[in-house]
Amino acid sequence: MKLLAFLLLTLSTVAQTSFTNPILPSGPDPWIVRDGGTYYLTVTTGSNLTIRKALSLAGLKSAKGVVVWTPPATGPDSKELWAPELHRIDGKWYLYYAADAGSNRDHRIYVLENGDADPTTLHWSSKGRLSSDDHWAIDATVFEYGRSLYAIWSGWEGAVDGRQSLYIAKMKHPWSVDGPRVLISTPDHEWERFGDLNENGTKRHVDVNEGPEVLQHHGRVFVVYSASGCWTDHYALGMLTLAKGGDPMDAKAWTKSSEPVFQGSAADGVFSPGHNGFFTSPDGKESWIVYHANPAANQGCGGHRSPRAQRFTWNSDGSPQFGRPIPLTTPMAVPSGDPVR
Repeated sequence: MKLLAFLLLTLSTVAQTSFTNPILPSGPDPWIVRDGGTYYLTVTTGSNLTIRKALSLAGLKSAKGVVVWTPPATGPDSKELWAPELHRIDGKWYLYYAADAGSNRDHRIYVLENGDADPTTLHWSSKGRLSSDDHWAIDATVFEYGRSLYAIWSGWEGAVDGRQSLYIAKMKHPWSVDGPRVLISTPDHEWERFGDLNENGTKRHVDVNEGPEVLQHHGRVFVVYSASGCWTDHYALGMLTLAKGGDPMDAKAWTKSSEPVFQGSAADGVFSPGHNGFFTSPDGKESWIVYHANPAANQGCGGHRSPRAQRFTWNSDGSPQFGRPIPLTTPMAVPSGDPVR
């Protein structure tokens, strides 16, 4: 009986202090932000903008999603809502997302604003399109550096698909950019250029840089992005590094990693990891990455993608060390400072 009691206590302790991936059974383009002791999670649903909240990372798995925005039936941002990101800027919440009117070539970035402390209230209002620069654009993120606010996104150079590159622009407001975009990365390494497609018998190729996310640490600035087509098993994360003291608007101030910094592992059952985000533990001692991945090969860009999170560390030169993706169902310690469930 004493042994049984000990085993039950041990299992209870593990359940309280650890969690396993995935965070949700399905959900591409995950984004996690912590504010006021609460975790908020968004993923792509395609048809609306949904936020989940919980007091712990593990609690997001059972958190009910709140639909905070349903697009109009028609209009430029009525269809294919992708990659929502939630940011709190100057005391207000902003949701950045890409959408179109029913045709992919019309994808642009749009912004919502909410002045409430809790972003799951329904008090969101549209601030319209982020940029007056009328080019295809998705996967916007924003960051503050040197007292200025910047936006980075994935876009086409012109009006025709074939290459997605990363662009940056300084922002005038959290809902508008100030000045023209600047190209900071285009797919030029071999590992960034897996993108053959066969659509209804028509073969074509697309080179991809997308999903840029900013990571700042001890004054250093990094942009971690997704490379190659998400429809391939070569989808992986690359990284740009801003020169110390460099101007983010200067393309020459950014240096690209020569190899992926995080990629799939067939041995671990993790395929096509990408479109990540970052957050810190409640006590500020741990750095975490959230990303989506497929559980098997050849599953492409569909609903098999699920959000996962894991801790990462830092190299002696101040750059991030993401390691290998952790297999599904492998127990991991919850973020340091998370309340015990």
